[in-house]
Amino acid sequence: MTATRPLCRLDDLPEGGARGLDLNGDGQVDAFAVRSDGVIRLWSDSCPHHRTPLPWRRDAYLNAAGNRIVCSAHGALFELDSGLCVQGPCLGERLSPISCVVTAAGDVVLVEA
Repeated sequence: MTATRPLCRLDDLPEGGARGLDLNGDGQVDAFAVRSDGVIRLWSDSCPHHRTPLPWRRDAYLNAAGNRIVCSAHGALFELDSGLCVQGPCLGERLSPISCVVTAAGDVVLVEA
């Protein structure tokens, strides 16, 4: 595995929060990070139902309770830790995970195989 450029700072992602990220450096959000129980998870910003982006506005990836990832187009709900769809048209499918690490300096960094 090779760590590449930083995607964001850990401090920029509050506990219980989510943030869209530009993995390719082309100005387009194509992934998002969620911080839950002190763990950072990175997911592709694509609903498995129709491969549409998830948020209805910038960084709006979580439901009001902050305990599920939500697709604004279809209402699908996904678990924070596994990306499993637990409600909606893609029930049983999963979001696509992306590997990342948090460095000692506090950077969230993409990991490529």
